[in-house]
Amino acid sequence: SYQIAVEKFPKFRRAWKNMSLIYVRQGRLEEALPGLTRVIELGGSDAITYGLLGYAYSSVENHISAESAYRMAILLDPKTLDWKMGLARSLFKQERYAEAASLCGQLIENHPDRSDLWLLQANAYIGLNQPVKAAEIYELVNHLGQATVASLNMLGDIYINEELYDMAVESYIGALEKDPEKSTDRTIRSAKVLSARGAYEETRKLVETVEGLRKDQLSEDQRKDLLKLKARLAVADGSDEEEVQVLQQIVELDPLDGEALILLGQHSSRTGDMEKAEFYYERAANIEKFEADAKVRHAQLLVKSGKYDEALPLLRRAQQVKPRDNVQEYLEQVERVSKNR
Repeated sequence: SYQIAVEKFPKFRRAWKNMSLIYVRQGRLEEALPGLTRVIELGGSDAITYGLLGYAYSSVENHISAESAYRMAILLDPKTLDWKMGLARSLFKQERYAEAASLCGQLIENHPDRSDLWLLQANAYIGLNQPVKAAEIYELVNHLGQATVASLNMLGDIYINEELYDMAVESYIGALEKDPEKSTDRTIRSAKVLSARGAYEETRKLVETVEGLRKDQLSEDQRKDLLKLKARLAVADGSDEEEVQVLQQIVELDPLDGEALILLGQHSSRTGDMEKAEFYYERAANIEKFEADAKVRHAQLLVKSGKYDEALPLLRRAQQVKPRDNVQEYLEQVERVSKNR
């Protein structure tokens, strides 16, 4: 084998090179590095060796060495696009975004059909905090029919930040349709962002699309997330009854979902069913992660009913578990009212 050959004859350059090429073909790039370096030390300074050395260095995240190797490859062979692409990627990985964008621009002039060049340039513009420029490129790639799941999701994120919510949804749906299985979690996260921005119609469209494409393949956590989004939409629509039904479905799926229990408690409080509200808050308080919030809500309910002395221990416990300035102020107010009665 070549390994035996280089051990016996350490200056046998062709054996070093062939052994390195085998490693590269097998994807064992880190193992290829010593051999490629040795070939160059022994005078084998050709473009392919330098180019593969750049590729191997990139695979181990040594982007400065990768840049040097790619530059040497380009010097010896200025026509091969792969070396220039490698250089652009190594500049990008070093966060030298302006240089990466500029080099991509030069390469695009000669290779306008290469979507990987366009996408790398768009990502560099994101790094330069020029999202609108990036969006133009992502749209162009989309029109070329070469958009990726990542580029469509990134385009959606840009549109959200620009408050173009309907366009954001179209991008997210495009990503979901390209790869429903891998994109579901990402799409649900995007729906949560839209909901938090008050873009309820767009949230609804995204939720319905996820359910339509993935209904039978959703995990329990994904179903819960979608139900919570539906509950928020029901609140936004003023549909109390629908909100309760959705929240109850969540609790059926997961009896330890403290967020849903607290929301059910708030709903019961709004509708004047204090006993049921207390029941939900007490259940939520038994879940460690939600104890503090549940006890504060419960205390607020008691204060509303004038039961200050019963509210105080709950607020003190909430502060023990999760100290917060606003809760401390509220606790002190309740203490003052309780003393003055």
